[in-house]
Amino acid sequence: MRFNVFAVLGGSAATVAFLLHPSSALAALDAEASYVLNSFSFLIWGALVMWMCAGFTMLESGSVRTKNASVICLKNIGLYSIAGLMFYLVGYNLMYVDVSGWIGSLKLTYGVTTDEIALLGGDSSVAPAVLDKGYSTMSDWFFQMVFVATTASIVSGTLAERVNLWSFFVFIIALTGFIYPVVGAWTWGGGWLSEMGFQDFAGSTIVHSTGGWAALAGAIIVGARTGKFRDDGSVKTTPPSNVPVVTLGVFILWLGWFGFNGGSQLALAGATDAIAISVILSNTNLAAAAGVLFAIVLSRPVLGRVDLLAGLNGAIAGLVAITAGPDIVNHNWAIIIGGVGGIVCLFGMKFMEIIKVDDVVGAVPAHLFAGIWGTLAVCIAAGGNLFVQIVGVFAIGVFVFGISTVVWYIISKTMGARVAPMIEELGQDAGELGIEAYPEFVLMPEDD
Repeated sequence: MRFNVFAVLGGSAATVAFLLHPSSALAALDAEASYVLNSFSFLIWGALVMWMCAGFTMLESGSVRTKNASVICLKNIGLYSIAGLMFYLVGYNLMYVDVSGWIGSLKLTYGVTTDEIALLGGDSSVAPAVLDKGYSTMSDWFFQMVFVATTASIVSGTLAERVNLWSFFVFIIALTGFIYPVVGAWTWGGGWLSEMGFQDFAGSTIVHSTGGWAALAGAIIVGARTGKFRDDGSVKTTPPSNVPVVTLGVFILWLGWFGFNGGSQLALAGATDAIAISVILSNTNLAAAAGVLFAIVLSRPVLGRVDLLAGLNGAIAGLVAITAGPDIVNHNWAIIIGGVGGIVCLFGMKFMEIIKVDDVVGAVPAHLFAGIWGTLAVCIAAGGNLFVQIVGVFAIGVFVFGISTVVWYIISKTMGARVAPMIEELGQDAGELGIEAYPEFVLMPEDD
């Protein structure tokens, strides 16, 4: 290879010029570059959020007894599929299209625009109209869709080991096709709560509390697992069947949360967005770490032992708590918000036992209780109005819990919300699916 001194001198000169004039690096991106980066970021962040479904699957399948692990796997891949179809058929339009204050459009299906179709066909004259939107239509749809699946996953864990598979799927249709989109229309869709100034950056209430309220309604209607709460007032412990898998699930959720919160910046078109996303991801990580440690430290005085599951749920609670305002620039507040989230979850787990509501994975304390705290915590450092935040939490809670209770009640009176006692005792894997997750294991009889 020949040495070209002129090329070297030219490159050196360009480098010196760049260093002497760094402002050139901050020049605004052109419309097409912004469009590509925004669209690509939606797709990548969305893929990370979709991966959270794997985390929920691991968390739930490891938390239940081995005789119910296969059903958990089917429920999670089923709910993700239902969420995608329902959000395509009706959900996105209800949430974002022509929102009148309370609800969006009732028309069916959602897809690429006519200009995008024309551009795909080679008509470059429509390029300015396409680029003016700032991102591709279906990249936005995909990113919004995976949030719906997260909401549905919360319900799955709470009702594990006794809810009927098909009854669960029917409820998920209602949740992803109507309940969640209406909440989204009120808030992110520009509806009445948005007009009041309600703040929820990535969904502490809109996503997580919605899932938590729906799960709580289901737990009340479906009832506790047989023998969970004994007549003498004691609580039957049901330790997880696979602790490493539960831990893996939490790490996957933690990773996916970077897409959940970071992607909610909804842009990656310049230095400002890059800085904002860096702040968001850092705060997300700090809050989760604080949630873990606060929960572990307090688990001995509250639960009588250093509790691994409390620490794992503390991570999730810290993540949920910071989700309403991860864009705060003071990182110390992220630690406080996440740490308090872990504490709220820890006491919430104890509270659920006191009121005798059976939540297998602790989803209601981690997602509902910590979600409420995180939504109110926006008032501390992210400029939220306390009255408006309380109105939003209350309105969404009443709506979601009320509608979910009605839907679960109808399901229980028609299809039957829970499995037969024989199937519950045998295990849903063998009783409903005819396949066991761990066929080599010998089933051991339980004391009760």
